[in-house]
Amino acid sequence: MTATVVTIALAFVGYLATYFNGVRLTQRQERLSRVNRQLSDFYGPLFALTETNNRVFKAFMEHTATRPDGRSPFAAGGEPPTDEELAEWRLWVTTVFLPTIRAMRDIVVTKADLLAEQQVPAVLLELSAHVSGYEIMEAQWARGDNTRHYSDVWFPAEELSLYARQAFAQLKEEQSSLLGRRRKQGNP
Repeated sequence: MTATVVTIALAFVGYLATYFNGVRLTQRQERLSRVNRQLSDFYGPLFALTETNNRVFKAFMEHTATRPDGRSPFAAGGEPPTDEELAEWRLWVTTVFLPTIRAMRDIVVTKADLLAEQQVPAVLLELSAHVSGYEIMEAQWARGDNTRHYSDVWFPAEELSLYARQAFAQLKEEQSSLLGRRRKQGNP
């Protein structure tokens, strides 16, 4: 009789261990699936777009550094841009910058369920407001009104880059951990 009780107890313990291990593995797989979606649909594209935008803006600033002092007319503290320089700015905004920041905003709006945070971070709200400011300006430019050239909400370039880079790196680290691999130091 004791052998039967021990056998039943061991079988029950084995069943519980198998059950709880299955639950743990399912939770881990679900977490990995979410992290993969966060990386592929939200933080990966956001990171790529912020890096692209930063590099293109830097190229624009170098391209427009045509003044004798070597500074761009769009750098802080210099002489205001000429009408020709503002026309160049409008061209870059409408063909390069606005499509890129719109894509960033669209990721935030359409994929907010993939945010790591419980609330939408302020930097992403600032991004969205900045885009809206340029969208109204683009409409004004289209009808020939070139009196304004900058969004009323400043682009949070540094904060957005830092946010996207850190979130991407943290999720890549978590993904690696969930896959049972440890990332080497220094790899993004």
